[in-house]
Amino acid sequence: MIYLDNAATTMHKPQEVIDATVAALQSMGNSGRGAHESTLQTSRAIFDARARAAALFGCPRADHVVFTCNSTEALNIALMGLVEKGDRVVSTDYEHNSVLRPLYRLRDERGAELAFVPADKEGCLDYADFERLITPGTKLVVCTHASNLTGDPIDIVRVAKLAHAAGALMVVDGSQSAGAFPVNMEEMGIDVFCFTGHKSLLGPQGTGGLCIRPGVEIKPWKVGGSGIKTYLETQPAEYPTRLEAGTMNGHGLAGLAAALAYVQQTGVETIHAHEEKLMRRFYEAVKEIPGVKVYGDFTAAYRAPIVSISVGDYDSGEVSDELSLTYEIATRSGGHCAPRLHRAMGTEERGLVRFSFGWYNTEEDVDAAIAAVREIAED
Repeated sequence: MIYLDNAATTMHKPQEVIDATVAALQSMGNSGRGAHESTLQTSRAIFDARARAAALFGCPRADHVVFTCNSTEALNIALMGLVEKGDRVVSTDYEHNSVLRPLYRLRDERGAELAFVPADKEGCLDYADFERLITPGTKLVVCTHASNLTGDPIDIVRVAKLAHAAGALMVVDGSQSAGAFPVNMEEMGIDVFCFTGHKSLLGPQGTGGLCIRPGVEIKPWKVGGSGIKTYLETQPAEYPTRLEAGTMNGHGLAGLAAALAYVQQTGVETIHAHEEKLMRRFYEAVKEIPGVKVYGDFTAAYRAPIVSISVGDYDSGEVSDELSLTYEIATRSGGHCAPRLHRAMGTEERGLVRFSFGWYNTEEDVDAAIAAVREIAED
């Protein structure tokens, strides 16, 4: 099988990640729940993962890296812990449901005021709309770093400056950018960076987190066992414990630590250059195929390695099924949890077929996908 669904999860992992996860399953105890060697081993692995994530994402303090099971949980923790009754939040039409549904819940349950920067029919944002909507008194600006549907990026530095000028915090969904292109919270003006481990970071599923700028106080979304301050009736106030109630995924985080080490050693720029080359090779070929329409802006220097297309009058599910059953090529079809962007582009009814490229893909994979799309379009 040719796997081109890396924006959903990277199926192929470095051997170091596999080895670290298996070793953890065979030897690790429960971090913070004892002082014997097996629990200390887990604590060391988790600390290593914190330090590596802080270094990779430019988070000033490793203890402000909080681990979760994915970016959806990280975003829920950030949004539910920062937005109070009646607060104004600005977001965009690019967002995944992991941002949208918590925001709608905040609107319905806490009366949060929501404003969305609109995408046009080509799927593009106008930064004048950010300037118009990010008004004084805005509590929070939350947006994806790159669309999971088109791969188009958002200029986080530019938006963060607008947010801070208005007195707002900047929260970024880095699901598609973490590991795919460089991120530095301090340099980019990011207050909270949410990420998942199982996509371009090449880690196990069930891992993710949020990096929090010192001085940003997020109220706990869940409370419970912490391994410390047992007789305290409330969740301990210190990061990261305040946001990490319950047993940590030590096995997965050992794998994530190995994945972060692999990404650091390989180099994000090296990974980006490889994925960018594959994405461009595919884009340049399929855009010339009659009946194929490509969505997104391919002029950006840093974009997620994603190409989403429609083929003739086919439903996206039909095309994706044909690619899988006849050509053994794995893609993603449908709505991609990005309802506002589909509506803006007029692709809500049939959806799109998404090809997303990863570190372990080859030019041969790309050429096979091009040939398959050409044959389907010719039928």
